[in-house]
Amino acid sequence: MEKRQHKLTTWQSENNIDMCFIQSKENIFYLSNVYSDPHERLTGLFFFKNTEPIFICPKMEVEQVKDAGWENEIIGYGDEQNPWELIQKHIATNQKVDKIEKIAIEKEVTTYSRYESLLQISSAHCEIVEVDQLMNELRVIKDEHEIYIMQHAAELADYGVEVGISCLREGITEMEVLAKIEYELKKKGIREMSFSTMVLFGENSGQPHGNPGLRKLKKGDFVLFDLGVIVDGYCSDITRTVVYKSYTEKQKEIYDIVLKAQMAALSNSQPGTRIGDLDIIARQIITEAGFGNYYPHRLGHGLGINVHEFPSMNENNNHTLKKGMVYTIEPGVYLPDIGGVRIEDDVLITDEGYRTLTQFTKEFTVIS
Repeated sequence: MEKRQHKLTTWQSENNIDMCFIQSKENIFYLSNVYSDPHERLTGLFFFKNTEPIFICPKMEVEQVKDAGWENEIIGYGDEQNPWELIQKHIATNQKVDKIEKIAIEKEVTTYSRYESLLQISSAHCEIVEVDQLMNELRVIKDEHEIYIMQHAAELADYGVEVGISCLREGITEMEVLAKIEYELKKKGIREMSFSTMVLFGENSGQPHGNPGLRKLKKGDFVLFDLGVIVDGYCSDITRTVVYKSYTEKQKEIYDIVLKAQMAALSNSQPGTRIGDLDIIARQIITEAGFGNYYPHRLGHGLGINVHEFPSMNENNNHTLKKGMVYTIEPGVYLPDIGGVRIEDDVLITDEGYRTLTQFTKEFTVIS
């Protein structure tokens, strides 16, 4: 954590920023090891140019912050108190804190009310700048410990798909399968999924972000699983598609095209590759096969503390792949009435090229 904080404060000093305010639970966790969802209450980190940072949180979470290893000052407040008044008092009484004339904030998450509160504790002509780009650049490269955790999360995602497939039977509903997956994962200690688990049958699989319901499984259905878990603050994300009992040539054709596109994007995943080119490579295969209009989303997204984070794997992204990046590759084709196929892996960039963290088979599978 000290190395991460040092990178932030070095950037802060180089840009003459008097105070940096971090409030997203993801960036707080990255910089402090404190993983907490404060809901509407203020929890935040304040980094100053010439003195130690402070952590502000509800009183009921102070011990949790200490247990996570935070060694600097903690300001705990009760629900009857205004935390911004406590911050203002801290600034006023700390002789090492200079006049606040330039503040860095997370522009993507800072509400207008908190923006106003920041202005009230600063000078009359305070300049506001963003810290989002820096945090993206820091978090996009995973260290060995982060990769170790994400590998474990990916293995549990593989297990979730295995559980889902094992309980497929004619007449079972999407929600029954979903419940079984999450129950078995909770038995392994998983408290949170990365996002709302998707189990979609038949025509429902033709909706990229469909909502599971009481649709019953029938012979000849596509079955699409999209799920992930959170392990020690880090996410996994996998999608697999199978068919139940029997299939048509059209279903097999769609599957083979999506798999070909995914494998092509994977094979080009190596340090120095332009990110947008991966999207273009996969999309070209699907388009040339005649299904371009049925592939409505980007190739994938960055993965880490958030299930969707920097970088966006779209054709316009001019950033290049670097060792330590983790992201998803998940092309898909979705046909009305027939259903859809998506195949998704979590991908780590290495010195040699890439490694898929998710390992569940991608062979065309018919569940008998």
